[in-house]
Amino acid sequence: MNEPALIAQMLSTPTTIAVIGLSDNPAKPSHSVSAYMQSHGYRILPINPAASTILGETCYPDLRSLTLKPHIVNVFRLPQHLPAIVEEMIALNLPNLWVQLGIHNPEATHRAEQAGINVIMDRCILIEHHRLMFR
Repeated sequence: MNEPALIAQMLSTPTTIAVIGLSDNPAKPSHSVSAYMQSHGYRILPINPAASTILGETCYPDLRSLTLKPHIVNVFRLPQHLPAIVEEMIALNLPNLWVQLGIHNPEATHRAEQAGINVIMDRCILIEHHRLMFR
């Protein structure tokens, strides 16, 4: 599937997004992007072992600890963390990986795609959602 079609498919219906690296600091991009997505009907599941709640949602230390399966895993972590995230997604059979703008890891992308995970890398989910809404 081409990237624009995949983006549209992932964002077509408000759904559940696990956000790895979601900060409780409103000045951080992970917080403002997630707040935007939440305001557009998406359920946010914060993955942050250092916080108890963010954006009114309970925080989890990792994907394995989630009480429900997210539709999208949105990553705000450095590229070196992606291989472990991909392996966790494979183990949990999670379908969609979104890696935020400025984050690249070709090896992790290849591993995820080989495992059948849909991957959007180096794109901002807020920008892409906004583009879809106003095209």
